[in-house]
Amino acid sequence: MNDKISKDNRLEIGRPGIGPETLLFGIGNSGRGDDGLGWAFLDRIQQEAEFPGQIEYRYQLQVEDAALISRAERVIFIDSYQGELPGGFQWKPCKAAKDFEFTSHVLPPGAVVHYCRDLYGKAPRADLLMIQGSSWGLRIGMSPAAERHLDRALQFFKDKVLA
Repeated sequence: MNDKISKDNRLEIGRPGIGPETLLFGIGNSGRGDDGLGWAFLDRIQQEAEFPGQIEYRYQLQVEDAALISRAERVIFIDSYQGELPGGFQWKPCKAAKDFEFTSHVLPPGAVVHYCRDLYGKAPRADLLMIQGSSWGLRIGMSPAAERHLDRALQFFKDKVLA
């Protein structure tokens, strides 16, 4: 069954796939305000939900992460987003992307999926959950708006993805 993205950027879930071979990647930095949304999501999932898979915290993705996702059946990347998103978050498929700008500090999730396919011949199902942030300075803690968006994204995840 295929997933579809509705006009308001929400996933119309076709069920399969959350189990012990699922990998959650929370990307960010909790010392930079709303950039910590990916980590905060993982913290809350561990506190509030029965998640059967593996959880990984990353400041940034690296080429080596392709080896880790090659052993997963499904991978979900969670990251903050600088910009407007309907409802404060967006869920979408994460497609392998071989055309990307490579720097030592930025490797997008699609590039890791591409390296997984290219280097290991594996193509796990991959999705991306982006959560809207608004405050990016050096500080611990998130803005009130980011907290609201995190709550909405978590509720969506528990209701539609884990259900």
